[in-house]
Amino acid sequence: MTINIGNNAVGSENKVFIIAELSANHNQKYDIALESIKAIKECGADAVKFQTYTADTLTIDCDKDYFKIQQGTIWDGTTLYQLYQNAYTPWEWQPKLKKYAEELGLVCFSSPFDKSAVDFLEKMNVPAYKIASFEIVDIPLIEYAASKGKPMIISTGIATEEEIEEAIEACRRNGNNQVALLKCTSEYPAPFEEMNLEAIPAMAEKFRTVVGLSDHTLGATVSVAAVALGARIIEKHFILDRKSGGPDASFSLEPAEFKKMVDEIRIVESALGKIKFEPDDKIKKNRTFARSLFAVRDISAGEFFTEENIRSIRPSHGLAPKYLNDVLGKKASKKIERGTPLSWDLIEQ
Repeated sequence: MTINIGNNAVGSENKVFIIAELSANHNQKYDIALESIKAIKECGADAVKFQTYTADTLTIDCDKDYFKIQQGTIWDGTTLYQLYQNAYTPWEWQPKLKKYAEELGLVCFSSPFDKSAVDFLEKMNVPAYKIASFEIVDIPLIEYAASKGKPMIISTGIATEEEIEEAIEACRRNGNNQVALLKCTSEYPAPFEEMNLEAIPAMAEKFRTVVGLSDHTLGATVSVAAVALGARIIEKHFILDRKSGGPDASFSLEPAEFKKMVDEIRIVESALGKIKFEPDDKIKKNRTFARSLFAVRDISAGEFFTEENIRSIRPSHGLAPKYLNDVLGKKASKKIERGTPLSWDLIEQ
């Protein structure tokens, strides 16, 4: 399975697609957003992603307990409206930020949170849509975004198996088969022991989609490990400086950390290679140092081969060691000098 995001083919036969999530880490400062995008490019990411919402498109300004955050998160003590009012990326920035990102060679797209955001992003001609974990249950939103014919990247952080299937079907029902799923643990930061990375290959097999990871853990270890398990997309929050604060600062990577993650992912994907059991030419050359049967004493013509006069030693120029028992007890067909590799013509048949 492969999906195409901009000029990037993303899937099992292609390099891992690495997304830097800018989220709210610009702290409402346009210059920081620009500087972040430049740093994201320098770190080796393939894409930068925004979030397209306002507090009013996500929720309502209400102090009822329903709207208060009190689930043991880093945002406890505020309301949903207050959080989103502080965290949103101004819409008027986004076309300019996309243009700047593309000039640097980055793919740039966003997560829409309602139909008006999809319409806005369509005018920007984004190359893909990302559905956030908490929006996976909003089937009308998924259908509307999928109907635009762009690749759909869907985080599964809060979803049941049935809800994942419903989201995929919503895309396909609208003629959109370019679907990727991101394994995700919707905690901020996410504990390592709750990541369940073994789900990545299982998701790829069950849902027959490109699969990746949206990683909210501290550090980059989990993202790198996910690649070894088959993740073809990695999404990680990016920040210039965690000390600057912000809603997502604590689980975001600074530039040096993000670059290290990218470099390690590239090493892992290179090391994964392809499924094969035959050695390549370089390894075949090194087989010279494998063991084989050699005369380790001078042997007279007609003398019996014994464990004292032939042995399995390095290098590999003689008969394979597996023939040792076939040779023992047979006679030499001619005189053999010590250090001669054994061959069938030296053995009486």
